[in-house]
Amino acid sequence: MDLQGYLPVILFILVGAAVGVLPQVIGFVFGPNRPDPEKNSPYECGFEAFEDARMKFDVRYYLVAILFILFDLEIAFLFPWAVALRDIGASGFWAMMVFLTILVVGFVYEWKKGALDWE
Repeated sequence: MDLQGYLPVILFILVGAAVGVLPQVIGFVFGPNRPDPEKNSPYECGFEAFEDARMKFDVRYYLVAILFILFDLEIAFLFPWAVALRDIGASGFWAMMVFLTILVVGFVYEWKKGALDWE
């Protein structure tokens, strides 16, 4: 049985594991560990960082995050459209106007339903 053919595969696995694990180990060993109340304070999620994982929390945070991602991804379609606007002509322009109209209607609907209100 010829095991020489497996040497590149084994090296690939070892190098991949080292690239994934070694920076984390180096950061853990040599990195500063100075926790203070400011670092452990609630940042975006709205609840304390080191409490029980099964505690109740406000689901509105996730709703706002999902809406942000949704509208952010939709706006990302504007960049290639703006670059290619001269090539796609009037039909491309009006297609994007329809797209933006639907996007604005969805945004106004979410706003009126109170999905963006935190209180």
